Amino acid sequence: MKLRVSAALFGLGVLLLVFAVGLPLYVAPAISRLPYDLKPTTLVAEATNARFLQITADNESLTVEVPRATLQSTIEVLPQPGETRDRLPEQLKGDAVIWDVYQTVVRSDTQAPITMYSTQLALYRVSGTAAPWDDQWLKQDDSEGTPQGNVEYSGLTYKFPFGAEKKDYPVFDRDLREAIAATFVGTETVEGIEVYRYEQRIENRVLDTPEESLQVLLSTFAPGSTTGEIVYNNTRTYWVDPVTGAYVDVREQQRKELRTDAGSTTVLLDADFNYTDDTVNNSVETVKSNRLKIGLARLWGPIAAGVLGLIALAVGLRLFLRTGGAGGRHSTAASAAGGPAATKVEQDPS
Repeated sequence: MKLRVSAALFGLGVLLLVFAVGLPLYVAPAISRLPYDLKPTTLVAEATNARFLQITADNESLTVEVPRATLQSTIEVLPQPGETRDRLPEQLKGDAVIWDVYQTVVRSDTQAPITMYSTQLALYRVSGTAAPWDDQWLKQDDSEGTPQGNVEYSGLTYKFPFGAEKKDYPVFDRDLREAIAATFVGTETVEGIEVYRYEQRIENRVLDTPEESLQVLLSTFAPGSTTGEIVYNNTRTYWVDPVTGAYVDVREQQRKELRTDAGSTTVLLDADFNYTDDTVNNSVETVKSNRLKIGLARLWGPIAAGVLGLIALAVGLRLFLRTGGAGGRHSTAASAAGGPAATKVEQDPS
């Protein structure tokens, strides 16, 4: 019986040691990447007392104004496992996922839509960078259709890499349609979570604006002008969990101005968007859960399995040695007591 227990403990110890080695080598890398079945995510930000361009069409008349109100931005991230399986080219299969993303900005007081966009893109599962996929598209406001290949994403889009580092990362800007560096600023704490802070600064960039839209703005705000341009400034601050690369908090300070050849300037957008408290709290809870899973696979799981494995091996080996030693003592005792080992064959004296 003791031999069986010894063998069982010895086998369990070996199994636990194999498990301890396999967790960081195979399990940790598998969970340190975007899953195909990631749950949909909703992110909400608000800009209080914002100034913004509002265009209203009513009975074929057009009203163009720049009012003030609180704006609410809602971003929905919808992973597409079916599309990922069926539409990605072979060189991206296993390494990338397809996401659909929708954003709507509304006035909080009237719920009137101000801007909106939708997009479909592919991004790498570990780095979070945009993957080169010909079918990606971006539809802004009320533009017709969703033409494939009308945008070329680059850099990071909606998250930072797993294992984010203290360095600069290129982050895609939708208005400019190019990636601009987000600079590592330092380490901070948000709701008890240590995060990395990055800042992306966009200064005095002229936006590519359709001539028809530009003329509408000029006729409304600068009737004496013949030409003009929209100048774009933005400062984005990202508070990122370095383990998962997820956004914990985001602030976006946007400003757009119409500058004309007559020297006039009209502010079209001046908004300071910040994640709502609920969004930050939900992000923190998700980060804590994912950090725990990765930590168990990378460190605590291997340590626990390794220690338990060594204990099982030691106990099993000790039982084995004790069982062997006891058998030897019983044989010796039997001989000393005149048992079978001490029996002699009596010879006939004759």
